[in-house]
Amino acid sequence: MIAKLRGVLDSLGDGWAVVDVGGVGYLTYCSAGTLASLPQRGQEVNLTIETVVREDYIHLYGFSSEQERDWFRLLQTVQSVGARLALAILGVLPAAELSACIAAQDKAGLTRAPGVGPKLAARILSELKDKVPSLPGAAPASAAVDGTANADAIAALVNLGYRPTEAHGAVSGAARTLGAEAPVEALIRAGLKELAQ
Repeated sequence: MIAKLRGVLDSLGDGWAVVDVGGVGYLTYCSAGTLASLPQRGQEVNLTIETVVREDYIHLYGFSSEQERDWFRLLQTVQSVGARLALAILGVLPAAELSACIAAQDKAGLTRAPGVGPKLAARILSELKDKVPSLPGAAPASAAVDGTANADAIAALVNLGYRPTEAHGAVSGAARTLGAEAPVEALIRAGLKELAQ
């Protein structure tokens, strides 16, 4: 199994990079975030690798950090999430943001990733909610949403009978849509609208 590649960046494409290690080019599939972090062609690159072996192929998936690789592995434990979809999710949601989405049960945040609809987002949140705290860098639910207005909006939704995780997710999505300076009333209205979906 290949667990790490250190070499020269040979070429890049949509979702992949070729790393030249001693004259051998290794094709690695990467998230958009990892690709953006790579140096220019011809410069040294260091990638953490996940090797996936199937009957008809061997694929290498490259990551800028072990944390991103761990999330890649964890996402694939969810039914209907394969390697390509896990990379797509990590391309839109870096590890810290993904952790916050899951901790806050933020379905809308997950649906920003291509290929993730509301049903799959709900499944990801459900299956990973108890696994997130064990990952390095995972954010606690209380860290997923900051600010007094957000906290007040969450408290209002909890007082209306919603579970804290539902309230966190709805307000987190509302704050992302409305902006950091959104007033409490707007966050509550947008949160209620999201919870009604």
